[in-house]
Amino acid sequence: MSTNPNTPTNAEEDELAGTEQPFVAHLMELRDRIIRALLAVAIAAVLLALWPGPSHLYDWLAAPLVASLPQGATMIATSVVSPFTVPLKILFVAAFMLALPAVLYQIWAFVAPGLYSHEKRLVLPLVVSSTLLFFCGVAFCYFIVFGKAFAFIQSFAPQSITAAPDIEAYLGFVLTMFLAFGAAFEVPVAVVLLARVGVVTAQQLRHFRRYFVVLAFLIAAFITPPDVISQLALAIPMCLLYEAGIWAADALAPKDDDEGSDGRKTSSTALQKQ
Repeated sequence: MSTNPNTPTNAEEDELAGTEQPFVAHLMELRDRIIRALLAVAIAAVLLALWPGPSHLYDWLAAPLVASLPQGATMIATSVVSPFTVPLKILFVAAFMLALPAVLYQIWAFVAPGLYSHEKRLVLPLVVSSTLLFFCGVAFCYFIVFGKAFAFIQSFAPQSITAAPDIEAYLGFVLTMFLAFGAAFEVPVAVVLLARVGVVTAQQLRHFRRYFVVLAFLIAAFITPPDVISQLALAIPMCLLYEAGIWAADALAPKDDDEGSDGRKTSSTALQKQ
C-alpha cells in the first residue's frame, strides 16, 4: 500500500499536536485575561456611573479651572453632543484608572509563568512602583499644578476678554497633562531598569546629570503650557526623581555573589599551586 510523501507521519502529527495545543491554550488564557480586565473596567464604570456620576466627575475635574475664572464665568460646549460625550469619556478614563490594579494583575498573571524567578523578582516591584508613581504624578498635577498654573494664566487675561473655555478642549488638555506628569514620575523606574539590565551604571548616570537637567527643562517647555509655573512644576520633580533613581540604582546594583568570588579565589589558588 503506497503512502503519500506529503502526508505527515504519526511522529510528525504528535509533534504538531504538542506544539499547537499549548499555543491554543495560551490564546484561550489570553482571551480570559482580557475579558476579566474588561469586566473589571466595566464594573468600575458602573460604580462610578451610580456615584458620583459622569457630570459630577467632570465638575470635579474642572474645579481647578473654574475656581480661577472670573466671577460668574463658566465653561462652554461648542458642540451639540459635547455635554453628553465628554462626561462619558471622563467616566471611562476614571474607570480604567480605578480598575488599573486589576488590569495589571491580569497582565502579570499571564506573563509570570514564562519568567524566571529572578525576572519575577525584578518585574513585579517595577510594575507596582511604576503604577504608584504614575498615580502620584497625576495627583501632583491635579492638586498642585493646576490651581497655580490656571491662576497664573488668568492673571494675564485683559479685562476686555471673558474667559469661557470649551469643555472638550479642556478634557484634551487635562489628559495630556496627566499623561505628561504621570510619565515624568516614571523617571526612577526607567533609571533603575537601565541600571539593572546593565545598559548604564550609577556612575555614568551621575555624569549624565547635567545633561538630564537641560533635557528635563526642554521636555517641560515642549509639553506644558507656555507659563513658568507649569514648566518648573514638571522639570524640577523630574530632576529630583532622577536623583532618586540614581540612589535606587546604586542601592539595587547587582553585587558579585559569594560563590563567584570564592570560585575565583579557588581557581587563583589552584594556579598558584601549579
